[in-house]
Amino acid sequence: MFEQFDLDSELLASIKELGYKKPTSIQELVIPQAMLGKDILASAPTGTGKTAAFLLPIAQHLLDYPRTQPGFPRVLILTPTRELAIQIGQDSEQINKLTKIKTGVITGGVNYGSHDDILNSTTDILVATPGRLLEYIENEQFDAREIEILVLDEADRMLDMGFSEAINRIVGEARWRKQTMLFSATLEGAGVIRFAKEVLTEPEFLESSPSRKEKAKIHQWLHLADNAEHKFKLLVNILKQEGVDRTVVFANKRETVQYLSGKLYSEELPCVWLEGKMPQDKRNKSISRFKSGGIKILVATDVAARGLDIDDITHVINFDLPRKVDIYIHRIGRTGRAGLKGTAISLAEAHDMMVVGKIERYQDERLQRRVIDELRPKHKESRVANKKAKVKLSTAQKKAKAKKQSKKKVKKSKAK
Repeated sequence: MFEQFDLDSELLASIKELGYKKPTSIQELVIPQAMLGKDILASAPTGTGKTAAFLLPIAQHLLDYPRTQPGFPRVLILTPTRELAIQIGQDSEQINKLTKIKTGVITGGVNYGSHDDILNSTTDILVATPGRLLEYIENEQFDAREIEILVLDEADRMLDMGFSEAINRIVGEARWRKQTMLFSATLEGAGVIRFAKEVLTEPEFLESSPSRKEKAKIHQWLHLADNAEHKFKLLVNILKQEGVDRTVVFANKRETVQYLSGKLYSEELPCVWLEGKMPQDKRNKSISRFKSGGIKILVATDVAARGLDIDDITHVINFDLPRKVDIYIHRIGRTGRAGLKGTAISLAEAHDMMVVGKIERYQDERLQRRVIDELRPKHKESRVANKKAKVKLSTAQKKAKAKKQSKKKVKKSKAK
């Protein structure tokens, strides 16, 4: 129960109102350590309560040490996307609704004037995307020296999106902070670990192993596709099946998103779409139509993989498989939320089988292969040999090596 964390009654009342019954595995790991003021390096799958894991100790800190005079934010939460920043801002407001803690959100893609109130009045918690915040710091409209706690959420994604320079500069500006927390759905690759070493001081490394109940929400499988045309036919067939209600279809490129949205309309499958260079008002409109249930299909690039917080998404379909495992984990995390079951379906061509292998190794389980009778693939599954297998099977190389050695022996005996 949340009472074990010694949280104030206002926070416990908000938690109860939000319907949180007991802490998730990541919350049980993070909250006690964060409340002791330790730096945190934490990894947990999307949808396992990561946001509340840092918002609750932050709120408790602000209640324990109330501000004595007006000023700039005392807590800064950096996120990679506008959608995620807005979502965390809303979560913070809900958790702090019975307190006097004020939350503000600063992102790109909106009018500069819309941030005047946040910049010119007292805000306790600021949630921001790095690019726009750095502009305000450089223009001396924002002072990071009052920041006591810095949170870097989805740090791996921020680095992937090219924000490393901006983040490093913001981290430098907030060098008087007392605590830093870095969160990521996965800690794949050396980039995040190297970055963590630079910004964290003697951190607690916390890696959540979700309970069966938390883990077994998402049913995953894949369909083998012969080519792009076959893949589109599979997509249409799946979207028309009974029980496929609110669905996010992921593609790797904006051109593919635009192509798919047009083609789906021609198949009498109305959809909205979302990609990186859309104006904010159009993005908001797409998300609003999808959230309200007016449209059941959202076609998106990975900009929607973070921060799209809709509890009843029934299916995620990877029309294009991502090149990285962590992006796959984030995509499928859009479904199976709030205790509901979800389904993640991937459409894989021959060139995707290498990344399928990586996903299977990371998850330590094989993705089930399924077939739609009328759309059976004509080609067999492409097998990707691992490096060890290549060494074993390369008999030609062994023969060449043996031949070379025998020639050397002959040469030596002749010389003698």
